[in-house]
Amino acid sequence: MRHFSPNNGVLHAEDVSLSRLAEAVGTPFYCYSAATLRRHLRIFREAFAGTDALVAYSVKANSNLSLLRLLAEDGAGADVVSGGELKRALEAGVASRKIVFSGVGKTRAEMAAAIDAGILQFNVESEPEILALDEVARTKGAVAPVAFRVNPDVAAGGNEKISTGKAEDKFGVPWRRARDLYARAATLKGVRVEGVDVHIGSQISELAPFERAFQRVAELVTSLRADGHMIERLDLGGGLGVPYGDPAAEPTDPPSPDDYAAMVKRIASPLGVKLVLEPGRLIAANAGAMVARVLYVKEGEGRAFLILDAGMNDLFRPALYGAFHEIVAVAPRSGEARAYDVVGPVCETGDRFAKARMLPPLEAGDLVAFMTAGAYGAALSSTYNSRPLAPEVLVDGGRFAVIRRRPSYDDMVAAERNPVWNG
Repeated sequence: MRHFSPNNGVLHAEDVSLSRLAEAVGTPFYCYSAATLRRHLRIFREAFAGTDALVAYSVKANSNLSLLRLLAEDGAGADVVSGGELKRALEAGVASRKIVFSGVGKTRAEMAAAIDAGILQFNVESEPEILALDEVARTKGAVAPVAFRVNPDVAAGGNEKISTGKAEDKFGVPWRRARDLYARAATLKGVRVEGVDVHIGSQISELAPFERAFQRVAELVTSLRADGHMIERLDLGGGLGVPYGDPAAEPTDPPSPDDYAAMVKRIASPLGVKLVLEPGRLIAANAGAMVARVLYVKEGEGRAFLILDAGMNDLFRPALYGAFHEIVAVAPRSGEARAYDVVGPVCETGDRFAKARMLPPLEAGDLVAFMTAGAYGAALSSTYNSRPLAPEVLVDGGRFAVIRRRPSYDDMVAAERNPVWNG
């Protein structure tokens, strides 16, 4: 569910008009609904009622401090993949014992910071990593709690670039080597084996790949316990998809949290483990929209171009994955819909949000909103073409706050200096 709907002919976020926000902060901008964030977290948590489960929000989906703080206040943990995300989670008030650290390339400095913070678990992805973590922990006189991320060789995800559980992917340790690696870890003094981790991809629209992967991991937990390991936690990652509104690609909606939870409980309950769940997109995607203004309507050869003031640097998913976002007019005009190629101002042919998209008549100055943009929207944005990052706005009922301002050009160049040569 999302709390974006028309009111008196104008699209609102909760009780605030997107037209009003555009006047207040300029365009393009991101807008988030606090009510949607809270509701999605609550629904996901309630689906796992009766189980010992930690919902560790995947910070990479949207790492804005205000969103993290809102979720932390409602009891969420955090799944982080960098020292910067760890800093954000702690700064936002996430309890350190609710933080898990994932990712294939943790540095020793990041490991040390996470050990100092007292996080719940490191999700280790290779033998060299476990050896490095052991060294860092012993140097600090600590013992790091670990789970190996196991690659179950299960294909899943809405695009090959966000499928992470196949044998050829960079993520996780090979399925067939898992027991040997757990045995090696048990001999190390700086780490303590406590769990098993798996994450097979993102934007997964059916339960079958999850079930195949989770069954394999459940069997591994049983085998590891027979080998003498104390497996207390099972981290099942995230990846449950959300509807983006593409009727061609998504004739049916992804599974509900209730259906997902029922499948997980059926597999995990006999193990008696604490579950760690890492939803990101599911929490944030429908809580956000990106709003842009039409600069020009350009009549080309056999097509009309809707040229916006937002570009691929602001919302990268369509250029990166060919991803679909529903596009709606904030204050629709009457008249017959027509097909537009919706593009931005960036100097790349790939700076295109949609091709031949049917939309109501639009003119220069009109506002459009890209829906389901709360996850992997602002988080993937850049300053390519020296374009300022779009501001982010949080709406809560009838009030709003700018939670990331638009930098000025002076801000953008402030860190750059003429060279002061060394040597």
